[in-house]
Amino acid sequence: MPKNETLIRAVEGTVAPEVRAITPLIGAELHGIRLSGDLADETIQQIKALITRHKVVFFRGQDHLDDQGQEAFAKRLGKLVPHPTQHIREGTSSLLELDSSHGGRADQWHTDVTFVPAYPKYSVLRGVVIPDIGGDTIWANTSSAYEALPAPLKQLAESLRSVHSNAYDYAAHRPKATTVERQHYEEVFASTRFKTEHPVVRVHPETGERTLLLGSFVQRIKGLSRADGQKIYELFQGYITAPENTVRWRWSAGDVAIWDNRATQHVAVNDYGGAHRVVRRVTIDGDIPVGTDGQESIALG
Repeated sequence: MPKNETLIRAVEGTVAPEVRAITPLIGAELHGIRLSGDLADETIQQIKALITRHKVVFFRGQDHLDDQGQEAFAKRLGKLVPHPTQHIREGTSSLLELDSSHGGRADQWHTDVTFVPAYPKYSVLRGVVIPDIGGDTIWANTSSAYEALPAPLKQLAESLRSVHSNAYDYAAHRPKATTVERQHYEEVFASTRFKTEHPVVRVHPETGERTLLLGSFVQRIKGLSRADGQKIYELFQGYITAPENTVRWRWSAGDVAIWDNRATQHVAVNDYGGAHRVVRRVTIDGDIPVGTDGQESIALG
């Protein structure tokens, strides 16, 4: 085995998946599991524990999964929750299709759906149509990013709250977006406007870890001018997206990625031009974030 590969067992016993950590801080590839709604309870608990530990886990070769199979498996992780504005794929209860030919290029660093208070705890993403070259996804660990902050910056982050919204200056965020992509944003993604105030540092409800809650849905930092808030945002985002704090996944059709949406950000690399890319996502209902001061997130409208 190459020295840079760490192959471990999740738990003792034959049902335990084989786990290869991809980087020291985030990401692991799991082997020996055929994802389905019929997995044993013990296996589901192992998968959850590995998601918590590695923040994002990957499964190759899950070609047997269709939309219904993806939902059936995801239900074992918790209650499915549809996207609050985007169309649900026909024949499913909550599945969101991200199709590059219809504006589905999530090429800004973000945590899923943080413009609502109780945003998803897990996201389950399946590769359907993958370009021959490009179209990777990168994830970042927002817990290790917090831990990397010097003490004065930790104190500053813990004192701040930010406003997240799905109504933002799309042209400024994505100046190279196509007409189709702009139309999709205006008519679908932002068809209903949401705004939520979150702590910049949330306490993970299961591990007690402190995580930076930011990403491209942040509209402003409460109590600061837009100019000052943007500087603070970029400072903290720099820690989140530092290369050593990330893992990059090269997709194949049939791959599945599952991540702890409370402790990560991610971005879909938009480097595949006019090639077709389709991924399908199911999200699991989350809980309302709590800051280090015990104050919860609140909906603003």
